[in-house]
Amino acid sequence: MRKTLRRVCLGMAFAGLVAAAGSAPAQALPPGETVPITGTFSFTTANGVLPTWEAAGLVLIGVSPGSVVTTATGITARVALPLVAKTGTAYAAAGGFRISNTKTGVSVRCSTPTIDTAARLLDCILPNGDQEALFLIKDIDSRSKVWGTTTVTSIFRGVELRLNGQDAADLLNKALGVKSFSPSISIGTGDLIAARER
Repeated sequence: MRKTLRRVCLGMAFAGLVAAAGSAPAQALPPGETVPITGTFSFTTANGVLPTWEAAGLVLIGVSPGSVVTTATGITARVALPLVAKTGTAYAAAGGFRISNTKTGVSVRCSTPTIDTAARLLDCILPNGDQEALFLIKDIDSRSKVWGTTTVTSIFRGVELRLNGQDAADLLNKALGVKSFSPSISIGTGDLIAARER
């Protein structure tokens, strides 16, 4: 219920952010207020993930304006998602990524992810419209804030992603027709950097 409410609040509030962008922001955010932000959530896949997926015929693809850049050797890939809004500890991203089975043509798309640094979850909108917390934030190495003249930037380093339990692994394995996903394996580690007006 809390995740659904958070997603609804982010969606409703983001629709009015363009009009509100010109107004003077408050120094401190009231709880639950959604504000526009700029920044990126990015992560690099852990060692062994891409080779395991490739052996099963799986590829990782960016959904614009999100992107996926794979190294020339195909060992790792970097996923980058632009951040657009923040409500409490939840950061809304645009675009997304998808995992596709090149042998069957089926795919699972994680659209407009929401990264909640307190709940330690990454929620996705799936192709059928369902919201699913597919990923767990296993660890965050460091958290900091940088106060500028007109902005405050939140920085989260070493954000480690894993699948959110066996249910998430089963969902992906069943949807993609593979046995490649396990909640015990790190998917990747990255950073979240988001700036808002003071």
